[in-house]
Amino acid sequence: MKLKAIAVVGLLGLSLAGCVTATKEKENMLAAAGFQMRFADTPERVASLKTLPSHKFTVQNQGGAPVYLYADPTVCGCIYYGTEENYQNYRQMVFQQQLANQQQMTAMMAQQAAFDYGPWGGPFGPGPYGPGPYMGVMMGPPMMGY
Repeated sequence: MKLKAIAVVGLLGLSLAGCVTATKEKENMLAAAGFQMRFADTPERVASLKTLPSHKFTVQNQGGAPVYLYADPTVCGCIYYGTEENYQNYRQMVFQQQLANQQQMTAMMAQQAAFDYGPWGGPFGPGPYGPGPYMGVMMGPPMMGY
């Protein structure tokens, strides 16, 4: 029982670490796009921060111009704010990151497609056992009564 509890706690810790890492990466892009950061270092700022949705953009109008806000009460306890230009810079950076991720995935898939399954035989391709159901090939009706 203790082993299960330790495993659950470990997995929970890893998943939370992944969330923090993704949030930190997002915040690094926000800063690189020109967003400014302010800590919620007074009770009034903490209360104001809690009124905004966590880790989501909101747009406020200040002096006739849009101001983009990104509240992070969990990692930095701060708010990022920026202009339309900062937001567009951020969106472009996100797009570039997604494009790079897709290119990496395509390269990995091409590398895997080049793998020679022939020597492995069995369910991977021609061999003493044929292609088998693992490759999505059904060789007729299932046999009954082995």
